Amino acid sequence: MVSTSTDIARICDNVKNLLISKNLAYGDSALNPVRVMSKATPIEQILVRIDDKLSRISRGNLLGDDEDVINDLIGYFVLLKIAI
Repeated sequence: MVSTSTDIARICDNVKNLLISKNLAYGDSALNPVRVMSKATPIEQILVRIDDKLSRISRGNLLGDDEDVINDLIGYFVLLKIAI
């Protein structure tokens, strides 16, 4: 049986890898956005993304076709922590 500590490490590693992968793919767009259309701060933009993910969860949509809403939400909270 796998211990909770092992599960914690695995999930954290998965989220870490997701964030690093997306940061490489999209540049540092969460914390340093291009600002073509929106002048909102990076923190405000991250909060909007968190609201979107929470909305999906409230509608019962935890697993989309191409994304894991929970991992995305955890990732946005990590980015929020960095931004703050």
